[in-house]
Amino acid sequence: MHEFVQSPGQLEIICGPIFSGKSEELIRRLRRVELSGKEFLLFKPNLDNRYEVDSVISHDARQLKAIATGIDKNALHVIETIISKFPNADVVAFDEVNFYEPQIIELIEKCISRGKRVIAAGLDMDFRGRPFPSMAQLLALADYADKLNAICAKCKKNPATLSKRLVDGKPARWSDAVVKNSPLDVYEPRCRKCHQVTKGQEVGLDKFPNQ
Repeated sequence: MHEFVQSPGQLEIICGPIFSGKSEELIRRLRRVELSGKEFLLFKPNLDNRYEVDSVISHDARQLKAIATGIDKNALHVIETIISKFPNADVVAFDEVNFYEPQIIELIEKCISRGKRVIAAGLDMDFRGRPFPSMAQLLALADYADKLNAICAKCKKNPATLSKRLVDGKPARWSDAVVKNSPLDVYEPRCRKCHQVTKGQEVGLDKFPNQ
């Protein structure tokens, strides 16, 4: 794991599949910011309500208060306004950054240009195994990037780099929406071997339908 030296304006990305420890690592870094006596702002999409709406909570029960917002362009204007009201915040952080509208990239670049350290955590790929476009671009822009793995929930032995969506115990349909919040949905980390593509679909980026 990297040890970061604070410099004006930088972007750190933490990504990987479900249950890979992304939120845990985000919280760890922000706790270090607290210990150094610096201020931070932490944002999260309000569609992530698995635990508490106004907190980022890792799967190992670590917790940090956050500002829950929408994910559309209007919500991003609200986030920018909040950031402007806290000029002494040295660090701006986002959990589940992949769910925000693409304009999140412009907002993050503005923060960096103003000397902020930005830490963004989220899924790098959707349930089909396709990259989230905004995360792919943020990875390219990052000064530092950590891609975390989980353990495959099916074979129990291989590193998991993908997230599998199960709906009522069955694989999600290829045509399902990428962003979906249903109590019937369960996500599992899977290795490439165990991340089966929906029957009738071929693997290959040129074969994937548009999101």
